[in-house]
Amino acid sequence: MNNNDYINGEGFIMRSREEELETTENKEVSAGYGNHIEQPEEKVNQTYQQPEVQQEPVRERSYSSYYINQEPERSYSNAHYNQEKEHKKKTKKKMSPNGKKFAKKAVLLVASAAVFGCVAGGAFIGVNGIANYVFYDKTEDSTATSAQSEEKKVVATTTSANTTATVTDVSTVVQNVMPSMVSITSKATEVTQSFFGQAYQYETEGSGSGIIVGQSDTELLIATNNHVVEGSDELTVYFINDDTATAKIKGTDSDMDLAVIAVDLSSMSSETLGEISVATLGDSDALQVGEPAIAIGNALGYGQSVTTGVISALNRQVNTDGSSESAEDGTGFIQTDAAINAGNSGGALVNLQGQVIGINSMKISSGSYTEASVEGMGYAIPISAARPIIDELMNKETRDKVDEEQMGYLGIRGATIGDEMHQVYNMPYGVFVSEVVEGSAAEQAGLQAGDVIVKFDGTKISTYEELQQQLQYYAAGETIELQVQRQANGEYVDQTITITLGSRSEISE
Repeated sequence: MNNNDYINGEGFIMRSREEELETTENKEVSAGYGNHIEQPEEKVNQTYQQPEVQQEPVRERSYSSYYINQEPERSYSNAHYNQEKEHKKKTKKKMSPNGKKFAKKAVLLVASAAVFGCVAGGAFIGVNGIANYVFYDKTEDSTATSAQSEEKKVVATTTSANTTATVTDVSTVVQNVMPSMVSITSKATEVTQSFFGQAYQYETEGSGSGIIVGQSDTELLIATNNHVVEGSDELTVYFINDDTATAKIKGTDSDMDLAVIAVDLSSMSSETLGEISVATLGDSDALQVGEPAIAIGNALGYGQSVTTGVISALNRQVNTDGSSESAEDGTGFIQTDAAINAGNSGGALVNLQGQVIGINSMKISSGSYTEASVEGMGYAIPISAARPIIDELMNKETRDKVDEEQMGYLGIRGATIGDEMHQVYNMPYGVFVSEVVEGSAAEQAGLQAGDVIVKFDGTKISTYEELQQQLQYYAAGETIELQVQRQANGEYVDQTITITLGSRSEISE
């Protein structure tokens, strides 16, 4: 310690400001470059070893040598070091209570954010993993299955006894059954009345489908729905080769919505006769829910189309309001999710063996139950229930419409017995005879007021309109049989009446 040094209150050796600046300037010049402080040599016997720290260049600042970390000839003992630490602790600024509260809240906020981030990140990773497992793996399995299907297609044939339930290719089935399918176009005359009571007539056109079910020596017989041909003036049939022919109604059954029409073989070309075939009818009683099904028909009148699905339900009783329930007598409809649209009526529902198991009949439309459209609910008449009716209709006489002047008349006034009268009065469905015209054919045959006509010449009659349509095919003077139900002792019993049809002039008189 020289004369310019002095000891402060803490026991540290302090150097004057002038000597300190002079020493610093001498070291900078001796180093050969400016703004650099030469590090002093470390004392061997120093009790406390100060770590080496790169110092900023010392410029003309005013602070004591106490705050310079690297200072030559600075030596102090452990006691001095402890005194320095105590001094630093005392000089620390104490935090105010508000500051402590704020710091505590900040720490809690940061900790909460960290926990939330960890939870959210874990959830995201977990959901990602589950999604990849559920969807990605299944996609790979589906892709692999599709690739295998491409390599090996399942082709169904009519000779196969056991067929897989997975429908991958029905082209062979369709190719075999398509020659038995036809499209039907009907034309009818509708009569409407204006506000002033004047009657107008206009022509309407509809479309449907049919199945070739038989061939006689003179006729080709086609089964279809009754509503496809009902009230038609003209029927045109389109075959597989787009040839056309005119058909006539052979017989109808409105209760089962079935009809058989006939095409004269003499009106068909030999080429068409060589390309068509009679359909093979299957057994709908052996059907199982879930079994594959193929619907073929003239959808929307655009020509034959094919849709596929399964048997969704059996013995469905479909009501007029569109609701459905299981039929107790086992004569309900087949329900399928194969698309059945307008124009498919009368077409075939076939199995993978190419056998007809049903005749497509109807499809629930929007407005039933709710205003939302209903999809995947089509219906077909079971072929096992339809076959006996078709056989009966095939054996009926094919008739042409007669001129209005020659048409026969019964001489009655009647009304249709609907659901309400049937339920309230327990009356049979048919045509209620409200009045028998005096001197008419009906009076002469013994028909009475109160009788209910249920059959006309072997054809079921459900409405007064159907009775009028049947009369269009019979001329005055022809003898037919009417099946009626007559009330006796509080119940209705069957009666058969033979009647010779009269003319319109006889009724007018």
